[in-house]
Amino acid sequence: MKAYHLDRSAFTPMETGVQKEWVLTNGIGGYAGSSVTSAHSRKHHGYLIASLHPPVERYVILSKTEESLQRTDRRYDFATEQYADADGNTAYTDGLQYLKEFIYDGLVHFRYEAPDFSMTKTLAFEHGKNTIAISYDIKNLGEAATLQLTPLFNYRVHHDASAPEHLNFSCSRTGDEIRLQPQQNPLLTIRLYTDGGTVSDCRQPYHTNTQLQKELDVESDALNSDFAPYTIAFSLPAHCDKKISIVCTIEEHYCKDAFATAEAERKRFAALEKTAGYQDELASALTIAADHFLTYRQSTGLMTILAGLPWFTDWGRDTMISLTGLTLATGRFQDAREILTTFAQYVHHGMVPNMFPDEGTSPLYNTADASLWYFYAVGKYLDYTGRPQDYAFVRDTIYPKLKEIISAYEHGTDFSIYMEEDGLIHAGSGLDQVTWMDVRVGDWVATPRHGKPVEINALWYHALCLMDELSRHFGEDGSHYAALASHAKDSFVKEFWNEKDECLYDVVDGQTGDPTLRPNQIYAVSLPHRMLDPEKEKKIVDKVYEKLYAQTGLRSLSPDDPEYHPVYEGNLDKRDHAYHQGTSWGFLLGGFLTAYIHVYGTSPEVIARADKMLDPTREQLCHGCIGSVAEIFDGNAPHTSRGCYAQAWSVGEILRAYTEDILPYKKK
Repeated sequence: MKAYHLDRSAFTPMETGVQKEWVLTNGIGGYAGSSVTSAHSRKHHGYLIASLHPPVERYVILSKTEESLQRTDRRYDFATEQYADADGNTAYTDGLQYLKEFIYDGLVHFRYEAPDFSMTKTLAFEHGKNTIAISYDIKNLGEAATLQLTPLFNYRVHHDASAPEHLNFSCSRTGDEIRLQPQQNPLLTIRLYTDGGTVSDCRQPYHTNTQLQKELDVESDALNSDFAPYTIAFSLPAHCDKKISIVCTIEEHYCKDAFATAEAERKRFAALEKTAGYQDELASALTIAADHFLTYRQSTGLMTILAGLPWFTDWGRDTMISLTGLTLATGRFQDAREILTTFAQYVHHGMVPNMFPDEGTSPLYNTADASLWYFYAVGKYLDYTGRPQDYAFVRDTIYPKLKEIISAYEHGTDFSIYMEEDGLIHAGSGLDQVTWMDVRVGDWVATPRHGKPVEINALWYHALCLMDELSRHFGEDGSHYAALASHAKDSFVKEFWNEKDECLYDVVDGQTGDPTLRPNQIYAVSLPHRMLDPEKEKKIVDKVYEKLYAQTGLRSLSPDDPEYHPVYEGNLDKRDHAYHQGTSWGFLLGGFLTAYIHVYGTSPEVIARADKMLDPTREQLCHGCIGSVAEIFDGNAPHTSRGCYAQAWSVGEILRAYTEDILPYKKK
């Protein structure tokens, strides 16, 4: 993949640099992340955030390592931190002046320079383990010196902060391994291995008053402390090259060679790119970004998809929307089968789970669209694979669940989900929030959308058409599904077309259509099975482009609406008011691009225009989270990235649309 090189102009001053972030993942729910300055700016930042019950129960274990160089007459401190000084004001350490370059190439590299000295620090996960490897490649061109490393430990839930009174550990040293046992969990052992160096006790073991800028931005508690019981000193002879390996883990067995771990990850990434088979910069970058979200779930023994980093777990809706791009477009068909199987195991009352909570408790089912997106994912799986054994897999494992879902929706299931006499699906009542626009705070429902939401019914029609096809393929009578589809189509065309605004109503409730201009109608044009004539489809695409297209996504509400919120910022209440009321969503760009090409065709001119619409996304890969795509963006320019810094359906849908609808025609 392309290596992203950020020089000092990209991360200085500090206020700029802490807004750019990076992430690494280990395939079992654990992750590492920070800003490109190496200063943490979120509670969710750390070098080893381990998943104790994959992919959930995530705890910060190793916050970071800090480095300094001691010469005879001077000390160079490479640590970069934002902190609260004695008066409570924001201050910074001096380390940023020595950071010359940040590099992301699937791994993370920090390159430091001081007089007659250079050091590249590389971070990589041992895949499938809660083990972070930190390697140092050092050139000391001057007199003999000492490099001092200070590991900062913690044991806290990744969305909480720590104070010194929370940091209680039993510490010991055995050979080259430092061991800590948190009093909160004495059955867990934190191990830090070093290939040499002299370990000494720290006179001040608490690293306090770290100030987290991203938490300040959202008006949250912004101070954190870490535990630093030891320092490790390495002698650097004059005019030497030296390699240092540091590994931190909660595993009993792990690779002790950080350089070998980094090389194994490089080879794994190369294999992922080879499997995907793209010779294209954007497709290759998103192929590696896709890997961040694919993870093992211990409760099923199968793969699943994390909806977003750093805080989401596996959500049914997000999984089914992103599955095509993350697994099928990247050639990871076995992962796709496992994910479809995982969610099939949890169908309840004809509903796919909305989410698996972080605490590992029972799934939640408060969604009307996850089950219908499941049909879409199954259909895409067969489009990409299509072998007899793939149809056999669907017939034996998935098809009975699809029947169950259709029956439940037809005859009624939880959360006021049922088919009305017109053949369309009603969803939600009271305080229910069952579409993707699901903000609710207490008794306040931001976007209730109760009745017949437009995308739910576009998905319902698509599901019925797919069931008609599958039933006939499997030698069954599909006439019932065909009849339901025909009835739904007639009603949809009659009820949802808004003649005045030349687009679709967002929700129809009874005889009343909600004319609020939202992006949900784009799926009536982008799904494989559609109900509208070409003229209406083109008018929808044009309206969405005119009012809702916002470079890196689609706005959730038209700027002309008095409820439009142009910026997503501030405390949780302020953000909840903006979340689906103007905020731009990256995943919607995928459906829009598919719809755009569907109505305008694949001429070189159209493909060039569609490809150019992705230029802001290409640029975004150098901002926000380097190499990935965020969950949301401000509705107004400059469309600053917000929310999760890396989001599964943003990456998946853009990769899907690009590789299905644009890239094949660029090659001609």
